[in-house]
Amino acid sequence: MISYWSFFKIRFINGLQYRAAAYAGVVTQFAWGFMYIMLYHSFYRSNPSAISMNISELSSYIWLQQSFLALFMTWFLDEEIFESISSGNVAYEMCRPLNIYNMWFAKNCAIRVSRAILRCFPILIFASFLPETYKFYGPASIYSFMLFLISVVIGTMVVVAYCMLIYIFTFYTISSVGIRMTMVMTADFFAGGLVPLPLLPEYLTKFIYLSPFAAMQNTPFRIYTGGIPVNEAVKSIILQLFWAVVLILVGKFILSRAIKRVIVQGG
Repeated sequence: MISYWSFFKIRFINGLQYRAAAYAGVVTQFAWGFMYIMLYHSFYRSNPSAISMNISELSSYIWLQQSFLALFMTWFLDEEIFESISSGNVAYEMCRPLNIYNMWFAKNCAIRVSRAILRCFPILIFASFLPETYKFYGPASIYSFMLFLISVVIGTMVVVAYCMLIYIFTFYTISSVGIRMTMVMTADFFAGGLVPLPLLPEYLTKFIYLSPFAAMQNTPFRIYTGGIPVNEAVKSIILQLFWAVVLILVGKFILSRAIKRVIVQGG
């Protein structure tokens, strides 16, 4: 465990060095945040009674989404891992006296957390001073905020565990492009990355809420805004933890089988 924690700290500190990219990302995410909110404003004005999420909740949801983009977006993948698999350099990773799954998991967590920390505070602070209906609001309650922090940690684990499956499935393909596009696009839609889940039809969301996709960004963001009440938030967090454990165990099982059958050509 100490080895993986050390690996996490090294990657975390390394990720904090890219401040120029983080500042550019902040500007980009502000632009996307405004665009999304203005787009939803037009829908709200056209038929406000049909919307199950009020505009203040939606604004906070979108600013949280932009602030923690690096934590919850499944398309935020580590190209070094894909390169090591396709080039055969993964053989060097397998020679280390460390579990390759745990090592990659720690690396991905460190990179995501470091980039999120650099971007989240400027976005949230600035968005808090915007005009009404555009601003970032405070949490529904202190209990919601505490549960939100717990849910963010577990939700990040779910996202990383899901992304680990993308890396692992690359062992079975010649190119990673197909599996990446399929799994990333599926997760983006069903996790609420494109449209918040409360705005989707109920006949669809009643199944999505039980899936690992809803355990990603949907749960922590809606706990913060009050969309998920405190008495239901604990159940949602338990479901998050369940999916985190399941995805990790499935990933470790598939990777163990893939490593036994992997063939590295060249020398």
